[in-house]
Amino acid sequence: MSSLLPKQSILVVDDVPENIDLLSETLVDDYRVRVTTSGEKALQIVYSDEPPDLILLDIMMPGLSGLEICRRLKANPDRRRIPIIFVTAMSTAADEERGLAIGAVDYITKPISPPIVKARVRTHLALYDQARELERMVHQRTAELLTTRQQIIRRLGRAAEFKDNETGNHVLRMSHYVRLIAEAYGLGQEATDIIANTAPMHDIGKIGIPDAILLKPGPLDTEEWRVMRQHPLMGAKIIGKHENELLETARVIALNHHEKWNGSGYPRGLKGTDIPLEGRIVAIADVFDALVSVRPYKPAFPLDEALRILKHEDGRHFDPQLLQAFHKALPDILRIRDIYADENGALTDLEFRLQEIYDHREIPEGHLGGLTHPKLDN
Repeated sequence: MSSLLPKQSILVVDDVPENIDLLSETLVDDYRVRVTTSGEKALQIVYSDEPPDLILLDIMMPGLSGLEICRRLKANPDRRRIPIIFVTAMSTAADEERGLAIGAVDYITKPISPPIVKARVRTHLALYDQARELERMVHQRTAELLTTRQQIIRRLGRAAEFKDNETGNHVLRMSHYVRLIAEAYGLGQEATDIIANTAPMHDIGKIGIPDAILLKPGPLDTEEWRVMRQHPLMGAKIIGKHENELLETARVIALNHHEKWNGSGYPRGLKGTDIPLEGRIVAIADVFDALVSVRPYKPAFPLDEALRILKHEDGRHFDPQLLQAFHKALPDILRIRDIYADENGALTDLEFRLQEIYDHREIPEGHLGGLTHPKLDN
């Protein structure tokens, strides 16, 4: 059975039509050959949505020279891996050394030998295919490791949350609140993802707080507050310092989510922008969820009362600009609150597709991206 794989694409760049014709005739039976006599047009082709798999490039051309084209492509992270073979009449050892030094993978002198061209092209395409497959495997493995780290962070966050919240939904709500606030604030996608994925670890230090204090159904006395205020430090110690950005962000959040904008927070009394941005974002999400949720020491506050308290703490507890972002994201935050409400049961093991929320599309009541939950449908 013949292969149905598409032919690989070769771009031939030469200002002499006869040279283009000879190279095309040499390669056309085995490859999809594209040609141009212009360096500027060659760059357009390479930067298009269908870049070539290999480039045969003349050096001496009017306008952009082959050397300049090669320099530009090797400086572009999205295209630098495409193999470039110089095909040129410049045949001295110094010429060849210069061409290879700027990033070409091979150097063929004119007049060309068709069998040599075919062999060199075949070899470098095979190497390029191997490099791309290796890169794909590394990317896949890196993604798997990232997913594993994210799952561990979420599970540890749930472990801490189950100490004083039987459903563990607080960490889920927190993660989505944080994402929505960060997006409304204008944070980049990568930074937003990191904060949202590490926010569930914010209270991991509660593992070290005695249940008699954590679950006390009333105000804490002075000594109990002293113990409770140790949980950010405990959390930072549990996570530890890491070079990995995901785990280091989790540590920063655990340590700083109880700091206050005016410097009256704990454990270090940081003030203003001395508080890491991640901690300032999580502080708003954490306090809002605490206000509108039932806790051992309090009932859930009505939404208008919770918003009044947040407004009162504008510039005191909270970064004013981040609080503006919170209000901008509030409609979607309220949807998350309803979806992951504790009375709906523990939803942590259900994979809800929430992209509709982030795309600001309406979701029918009780329906989450095609998946339903019986307690939400009743």
